Amino acid sequence: MPDDRELLNLHARALFTHDARGRLLSVNEPWPGAAAAPRLFFGRTRAGNLWRLRADLPDALAAELEALCADEPKGAELVDVPRHADAYVRLLGAHAPVRGIEAGPAYRFEECPEPSRAVLAVTEANAEVLRGGFEDFLEELPFAQPFVAVVEEGRAVSVCRSVRVTQAAHEAGVETLPGFRGKGYAPDVTAGWARLVRSKGAAPLYSTSRENTASQSVARKLCLVQYATDFHVT
Repeated sequence: MPDDRELLNLHARALFTHDARGRLLSVNEPWPGAAAAPRLFFGRTRAGNLWRLRADLPDALAAELEALCADEPKGAELVDVPRHADAYVRLLGAHAPVRGIEAGPAYRFEECPEPSRAVLAVTEANAEVLRGGFEDFLEELPFAQPFVAVVEEGRAVSVCRSVRVTQAAHEAGVETLPGFRGKGYAPDVTAGWARLVRSKGAAPLYSTSRENTASQSVARKLCLVQYATDFHVT
């Protein structure tokens, strides 16, 4: 298992594409038209911090941001708002309007538990189970693998799939139909997904926003270990 600082690097590499300098380019999606990456990504672990800047930032602005990132506390508690958050937003806002600020926890799987109910690995061969609520995910199937579902009466009611993929790490994306939430489906599909990712020799990773308490509840039920916090400014 990589240490937390290396996991954070794998996490950043899974979330975003990078140029040769290690600057951010776009969201790591396998289809054309991927959204631009945030202008600043800052991650914190107890083993150290990591930051990435978008490739199109002017060098002078990048230098100011780098200096502030380097001044962030190291080995601190996993607070999700950096010490210099206001300064990052001010500097980036002077360059171009700030379109979004996101923050939240990132988790690793200490273990990959056995799901408590049957789960199905979904491929193009059995894609019909996604009809009835998850039709929008049909076009993702060739790319978002592993793709795991809990199926009730012939249709998927909860799914977890790899929404960001590198050879070293996969990021989980979990969705449950409204009528089936709160019944333990999401932890089961996530556990099944994590086992498949690990069987491929990759690290299963799970992250969410600080506002998404339902997603954080899934992490608690699976006894996931928080190893980092993310802060993005777009």
